Amino acid sequence: MKPEPGRAVLLTGPRLAIREFHHTPGDVDALHAVFGDPETARYLPFEPRDRETCADQIELYIEQAEADPRTAYRLAVTVLVEDDPEYAAPIGTAVLGLGEHRSATIGYALRRDTWGRGYASEITALLCEFAFDALGLHRLEARVDPENAASVRVLTKAGFQSEGRIRHDLCLRGTWYDSLLFSLLEHERVAPAGERR
Repeated sequence: MKPEPGRAVLLTGPRLAIREFHHTPGDVDALHAVFGDPETARYLPFEPRDRETCADQIELYIEQAEADPRTAYRLAVTVLVEDDPEYAAPIGTAVLGLGEHRSATIGYALRRDTWGRGYASEITALLCEFAFDALGLHRLEARVDPENAASVRVLTKAGFQSEGRIRHDLCLRGTWYDSLLFSLLEHERVAPAGERR
């Protein structure tokens, strides 16, 4: 069942919630804590961003959320707070960009002090469930920096298959970088622990 146009997305897992961004100082600061950190940004396809640029990004995310048809889901990742998951402070971002032929690109970025807790795996599982079940997609793909071994492990654990290396996929600061391409088809999904598929 597809989400209704204009309806806010709220995905919840065992420890995390994934929600729409709000144009509030807290959400802007939270996005800047991710996108403004050079260590985190080294795995992202852009330079570290200042706070003003992060505020502009959230404006764009809100515009994309209101588009009909919606083709981009750029969402805030929060630690699950049972009394108010809609307004908990973000610790990262999750992205689902729709393409042609029932396909989409997924991605995520987390604040550096939250790395190593398994959050990326939970985000990936929630995005896969949303993409395949709610949106009825057939194929997901992800592009990863070849040096980002943690994200390669996350994708492989989720059932994504390697499709190879994309040479000179990105140019930053006058330097070309390769990407690794991974994909997952709807019938290849890995069931969450304790669930049979």
